[in-house]
Amino acid sequence: MAEFLNGLSGWERIAVALALAVAAHIFVRAVRMLSARAMTSGVARRSTKTRTLISLITSSAVFALYFTAFGFVLNEIGVPLSTYLASASIIGLAVAFGSQGMVQDVVSGVTIVFTDLFDIGDVIEVSGQVGIVERFGMRFTVLRNPMGAEVFVPNRSILNVTTYPRGYVRCFIDVTLPEDAEKGEQLAQEASLLADTALELYPGIFRAQPEIMARQTTRTGRSFVRIKFRIWPGRGGPLEGPFRQELLQMAKRIDPDYADWMIAVNFEVEKYRPPPRGYRVPGD
Repeated sequence: MAEFLNGLSGWERIAVALALAVAAHIFVRAVRMLSARAMTSGVARRSTKTRTLISLITSSAVFALYFTAFGFVLNEIGVPLSTYLASASIIGLAVAFGSQGMVQDVVSGVTIVFTDLFDIGDVIEVSGQVGIVERFGMRFTVLRNPMGAEVFVPNRSILNVTTYPRGYVRCFIDVTLPEDAEKGEQLAQEASLLADTALELYPGIFRAQPEIMARQTTRTGRSFVRIKFRIWPGRGGPLEGPFRQELLQMAKRIDPDYADWMIAVNFEVEKYRPPPRGYRVPGD
């Protein structure tokens, strides 16, 4: 093989180098296709850790393929592999001193995988960003935020992580009903209608349809209606502000003596409940 390559002319060696580059690119596409297929397999769908490892291994394999192909291409145009590897080592040392952040990204990424900090598909809040973990690489963690945009978070900046086991935050709006039964019934109906319109007014904050819970009564005899919203973490501003104000104005039209404190907004993270034994992921 070496004698054959040595007998080639300059243009022929360039053609071989280009063929190697194309072959490497084809291999990379094949690796990514196999990775995408593995990510949708039954095992991967049941195990978020498996999906995270597949994503990390794919990034490493793509880097290794391109690095190796580039070395062979240089070899074909007259640069020995030993020189390339030696240069890569020297450059690597220089990069290690000048780009310590890259090394920190890789180390942090490996640490995240093996400490189960989060997995692909989790909803997390990190570095001021909230979103669903879509991809995990050697340098970046990619989130899909509530607006649908991709956010690339360097692994080294992942210091404090907040995870949301159910993928959302529950927002409870408790509407105290007037003592007058007729006014109370009217307010309960109007609040239910207003809750439905909130989905149209603020579609970017919700992760599920609003739910009107049954009328409840406190120990002191005060009746109230609870509206439950499932929203993106950190996106409750429209409910605390404009929606509550509109709800309050509507209540005061029904009952002029209605007080501001009678509408309360609370947030909580719903506890994760593991699926029952024998549960299978839909589509398996």
